[in-house]
Amino acid sequence: MLNKIKDIHEYEYNTPAISVASAPARFHLLGEHSWFFRDKTLSMAINFPVEVAISFRNDDSLYFFFSDLKDRRHSNLSSLKQRKEDRWANAIKSVLYGFEALGFKLRGMNFTVCSDILPSAGFGITTAIKVASIYAVRAALGVDCADDKILRILSIANTDYYETDNHVADNYAAMYSKSGCVLLTNHEKRTYENIPFDFSEKAILLVDAKVPRISLWDEETLRQPEYALLLGELRLLRAHTFGGWTYEVDRNEINEVLSIVDETTKRRLYSVIHEHHYLLEAREGIINNNFAQFARAVNSSHSKMRDLYEISCPEIDWILKRLVEINPTPDNEFNPVCCGRITGKGFGRCVYAILDRKNIPLFEAKLVEYDKIFGFKASYYMVEPSDGAKLLL
Repeated sequence: MLNKIKDIHEYEYNTPAISVASAPARFHLLGEHSWFFRDKTLSMAINFPVEVAISFRNDDSLYFFFSDLKDRRHSNLSSLKQRKEDRWANAIKSVLYGFEALGFKLRGMNFTVCSDILPSAGFGITTAIKVASIYAVRAALGVDCADDKILRILSIANTDYYETDNHVADNYAAMYSKSGCVLLTNHEKRTYENIPFDFSEKAILLVDAKVPRISLWDEETLRQPEYALLLGELRLLRAHTFGGWTYEVDRNEINEVLSIVDETTKRRLYSVIHEHHYLLEAREGIINNNFAQFARAVNSSHSKMRDLYEISCPEIDWILKRLVEINPTPDNEFNPVCCGRITGKGFGRCVYAILDRKNIPLFEAKLVEYDKIFGFKASYYMVEPSDGAKLLL
């Protein structure tokens, strides 16, 4: 795609790009709702990169062009404030804001963004735009901006510019992922590890169910220090457990500690506890090349996300139920040959499915049926684990 974005940029601005960088889209397999409790997140960067090209201007203006959206935006260095109408361009403005906050001197610039997946899908495209922009700006300016400063810029972009949470797993997945691996983020230690994902006989499909996102409840209500302290009481140190700790499994003990919260909150905190155990099981399954163990953890995670955490929807549940029906076995619950789970931003829309490659046509037929029943024309991307951000020019 390098020549493509270079040609698009030069045609748009009548000047060649001086730097081009890319960062991958991503999805989270497990743990995207338990980071606040200093737990772990399992992510996969995918082979659908976002590319950002830059050239300098002779003034303080900033021009932005998203070629796949055919959308153009305009700002300047004296006005790096978030504006709703700037939509995706705010991602670039936010990292420029971060550069300035760290004392880097900026110039007027032209930006071109290319991506086969659009930001609305919820596959980490906004983070990819930020990371690719940082790499491209760093190269264009020729400045010393090591990884610690890049992470600081991303933190400023998220917490100060967007006034939202700094999702460390998103940043790590975009920067540090390796081809053929999934990336596990440890939020307690702010570390990551790449784990080889060797299920080569399986296809990984990232499905956009096209369901409008409707928040059934505000997730911020669960992200409270008092709830983190409650779950902290249920932590058990285990020397031979990955990460050095796990949660209490005795239901009576859990109910006693959580007895001071209402039933709805208790269910959701219980889901966070389950998610911790499922993530450890999934990790072990990946390391041992035991797909059934991995898939069992993924399917169980979705069940808890649906029933306890309450973030799924009928359309997503229908797709995952049909997925299981494609290749049923007498022992399917304990020895599954496929798996899937809700993923992506918000409380609906996206799901990933991992199944035998030979069964892709059967899954496609289910998506046609889905369209007829629900009126949403789902689309999917066949993806592979990909490398993180890189400088292309």
